[in-house]
Amino acid sequence: LGIIMTTVLTPTSELEAINTILSVIGESPISSLSEVSSVADAVTAQSILSEVSRQVQTKGWHFNTEKDFELTPDTYAKEILIPSNALRVDSMGDDREMDVVQRGNKLYDRKKHTFQFDKSIKCDLVVLLPFDQLPQAARHYITIKAARIFQSRTVGSEALYQFTAVDEKDALLDLKRNEGITGDYNI
Repeated sequence: LGIIMTTVLTPTSELEAINTILSVIGESPISSLSEVSSVADAVTAQSILSEVSRQVQTKGWHFNTEKDFELTPDTYAKEILIPSNALRVDSMGDDREMDVVQRGNKLYDRKKHTFQFDKSIKCDLVVLLPFDQLPQAARHYITIKAARIFQSRTVGSEALYQFTAVDEKDALLDLKRNEGITGDYNI
């Protein structure tokens, strides 16, 4: 009898994403995230991966939007601090008529020209999630887009650019398809 080996597949890890990015220019993979700081191209790859993740998540997707999130003013200054991972804030429900925006780490009332609030505000928040909390479709798209940008900034090969641009387009279509399914949108 032969031994049957099974491999458990999991969503793309940050390490796998960095190694995919490195492979686009023929760079050797790293074996752990602790090695990143000792390989210049790995540092650049990780930095671009983070940059692209923020850029993609800023658009606001079903997976990183908190609906009807209550933001409460502190009791002393009556200011509303916004979570540090907030990328976008929009008032909702009964508070929709308020014209609030994020300024630094606080909520600002544009109509009253103040940071002070007398009550809690219901908002939709777009939040920045760590790579390992993203759905696979988002991880894949972010990785492929970061690989294209990395290649463009480090090597600048037109042939490699065309290859990764096609992959990026396919990955974005997969992400949008996933968004449509999980978001339960209707027309």
